[in-house]
Amino acid sequence: MAMAISEISVTEAHRRLRTGAVLVDVREAGEHALGIPAGAIACARGELESSPTTWLPDRDADVLLICGSGRRSMLAAQALAGQGYSRLASVAGGFSAWLVAGLPVQARHDADFLDRYSRHLRLPQVGMAGQEALASSKVVLVGAGGLGSPVAFYLAAAGVGRIRIIDDDVVDRSNLQRQILHTEARIGMPKVESAAISLGALNPSVAIESVRERLTADNIDRLLGDADVVVDGADNFPTRYLLSDACVRLRKPLVYGAVQRFEGQASVFDAGRRPGQSPCYRCLFPEPPAAGEAPNCAEAGVLGVLPGLIGMIQATETLKLLLGQGQTLDGRLLHVEALGMRFREVRLSPDPDCPVCALAIAAR
Repeated sequence: MAMAISEISVTEAHRRLRTGAVLVDVREAGEHALGIPAGAIACARGELESSPTTWLPDRDADVLLICGSGRRSMLAAQALAGQGYSRLASVAGGFSAWLVAGLPVQARHDADFLDRYSRHLRLPQVGMAGQEALASSKVVLVGAGGLGSPVAFYLAAAGVGRIRIIDDDVVDRSNLQRQILHTEARIGMPKVESAAISLGALNPSVAIESVRERLTADNIDRLLGDADVVVDGADNFPTRYLLSDACVRLRKPLVYGAVQRFEGQASVFDAGRRPGQSPCYRCLFPEPPAAGEAPNCAEAGVLGVLPGLIGMIQATETLKLLLGQGQTLDGRLLHVEALGMRFREVRLSPDPDCPVCALAIAAR
């Protein structure tokens, strides 16, 4: 015969908690992020039921279970009863009733954090742990132009804690067709300063480091050395090769993007951390194209929205890398043709003759 589980009020639960009972909040991590009863253990129902002794080693303890409204906590109590726990109660009305009663709540962050990232906090793949990981991350973004603009906006909005933006150019009127970080009023201003103004207005909690320098062999280790992820928003081949080679040497994942006319590409190169398994940029393009074979945007033109499309893909890949979630574009090149709105994927493999990857393999 199944054990009868008693239901108690939130005030009774609060009284018993103060006299030694254990209160377990069995809601999901995204719900916990918005606050839990003060003094409660936050443990999702599935995790508690699969490994109860991790959280409740004493099967004779006075255990109170609370959820959002009272249903999940009752189911969790029944599951624990089946595993030998004998003193169980479910809190009627759940956390909603706890709030209405004005009982104490503990939160790991202030109201701004919880409100700003509430949609992330509700995702099991992000939750509080993921959002805190984003807040402690550093991304280096090379270029504050067409690709860098959407990347910077979305990483700042997502709560990436530190973003270093490297660009030595100034805002020109011709940029405004696609470089959405900048405005008419900032023509002539250094792009990194304009970017800092826009991103600070969007999310003042993110630290923006503006570096008005051209990336060179002399400064690249200093500027990339502390990055968790590097994003390629460059518009020229010498910088791309320099960036890729440094990321392999420094063991940094590189999120690549490129646009021209109506077409764009995106990928992730992670040969530095996975030598012999992941390709680098030189594996895809061993040598830069001859002069005139690949004109830049100033020469060939580009549809203004296309950098936004590719940049958002780059931002997505960056967040996945920082969160350790999903399958990135590592080993895949995504090609976008905007006029037909067609997406094509090409599999990439490390080039056994790539001299940069060979050095990485030897260093291991």
